[in-house]
Amino acid sequence: MTDDVADFWFDPACPWAWMTSRWMDEVAKVRNITVNWHVMSLTVLNEDKDDISESYRASLATAMAPVRLINGIREVHGQEYVKPLYDAIGTRYHPQGRRDDQRQVLIESVAEVGLPAEAIDLADSGAHDESLRASHDRGIGLVGQDVGTPVVAFNGIAFFGPVVTPAPKGEEAGKLWDAVVQAAGFEGFFELKRTRTRGPIFD
Repeated sequence: MTDDVADFWFDPACPWAWMTSRWMDEVAKVRNITVNWHVMSLTVLNEDKDDISESYRASLATAMAPVRLINGIREVHGQEYVKPLYDAIGTRYHPQGRRDDQRQVLIESVAEVGLPAEAIDLADSGAHDESLRASHDRGIGLVGQDVGTPVVAFNGIAFFGPVVTPAPKGEEAGKLWDAVVQAAGFEGFFELKRTRTRGPIFD
């Protein structure tokens, strides 16, 4: 039987993408799936928008560094570092709450995945922005501009989300996967949404 395939686009700064990625990790334990991890950028997504708050725009000013780091390391050292580096950064950003300690978080994350210390320089370099934007455009091109992160393609059919908290575990994660794959199988299925009533629960 052919494995299901998920293509997952994330910005490491987004707590909702983090929650969805934790769900995806659980799914991989209970279903035969292949997950491909790709960067996207909330900074790029919002760079030409005039209807965002100044506080959000200020937060986006620092959000490019971790995306550049992950993408640059992918270009220089290989795709196999993308998910481990995302896990290292995301754990510090989200469950540990170290969003204001970005430089140290990135330094520690580079060390955790076994890369040389000088790899941190990729966080400040625009040398690989063309491929970063290409990755971003591939994900957004599947869903349109009026979404955020994560973008997940289920066997080639992409949606924003699912947005879920806390991330289901074990067979519950598998059941949600089955449901989303089934929904994606309907050609005319586009959107299912309700207003969030709580923030992400990191457990």
